[in-house]
Amino acid sequence: MRAMVLKAPRTALLESKVPVPEPRAGEVLVKVRACGLCRTDLHVVDGELERPKLPLIPGHQIVGEVVTASPDVNGPCVGQRVGIPWLGWTCGSCEHCLAGRENLCDNARFTGYDIDGGYAEYAVAHAAFCFPIPEDLSDIQAAPLLCAGLIGYRSLVAAGDARRLGLYGFGAAAHIVAQVARHQGRRVFAITRPGDIASQDFARRLGAEWAGDTTAPLPVQLDAAIIFAPAGELVPLALAATRSGGTVVCAGIHMSDIPTFPYALLWHERTLRSVANLTRRDGAEFFALVSHISIHSSVTQLPLERANEALAQLKAGNVQGAIVLRVGLSTGAGTAS
Repeated sequence: MRAMVLKAPRTALLESKVPVPEPRAGEVLVKVRACGLCRTDLHVVDGELERPKLPLIPGHQIVGEVVTASPDVNGPCVGQRVGIPWLGWTCGSCEHCLAGRENLCDNARFTGYDIDGGYAEYAVAHAAFCFPIPEDLSDIQAAPLLCAGLIGYRSLVAAGDARRLGLYGFGAAAHIVAQVARHQGRRVFAITRPGDIASQDFARRLGAEWAGDTTAPLPVQLDAAIIFAPAGELVPLALAATRSGGTVVCAGIHMSDIPTFPYALLWHERTLRSVANLTRRDGAEFFALVSHISIHSSVTQLPLERANEALAQLKAGNVQGAIVLRVGLSTGAGTAS
């Protein structure tokens, strides 16, 4: 099969011919139709996340069709369309798993990091960690929901019942979260890099009440803020913009160092917390929500062989919404962009 392979960190992916993987116990083989790009992929390729499996096929926002299943798999069945997310496997027996916090599993394995991912024509996945995709979502539209959507949803839940919500960084995750938040009746305020007028206009089109850059004063005090940009210097800014008792959520898997800041920014019972990975319960809740509201992913599509170009665009911040690699899209239902 064709695959884009990372041989070593900080090197370009190599377009390669590799064997089609075979499913082992509990696994399914999925013919990949589309795979979204995530900033986590960029952190892996750039060597900011240590100890990935090498060589590695990145990609963890995978939509495809089950073509083979191990005999012990009861579902999903052959022919079913599924999504494969970042969380690829957990042990089920550590204290975190037993407490319902499998996202913190001591032995977890992650798609596109410990397990080969979706920058390829086929991928294997543990059946229990695949999600059914709602029929009315196309492959291209569904792909960004499998991380940008899921992590964004978990971050929104972590923000509590905040009515005035600030989103720092308006990329793939924020543009989906903004739509969910507006459906829930929240007021959305988008904060971008200085000079990023295009993202500010994009945020307003998606229902943001206000959009500006980090140098502009917000028109209100926030009840909560979610930081999607991997920039530690945003943490003090977000704390300063958040009311007493409010929450600042750091949503990324990687962030540059947070600078020192005065205790007064944290005082008055403000909460600063991170979000790590996702749980299958997050997926079940999020896709149930998506099936009842209209979520549109703004997507730039590129073919599989242009994965390096796609990563470069993501790194440069030249994307509104998400990037999705077209891999093996069928000609039938579920393929429209």
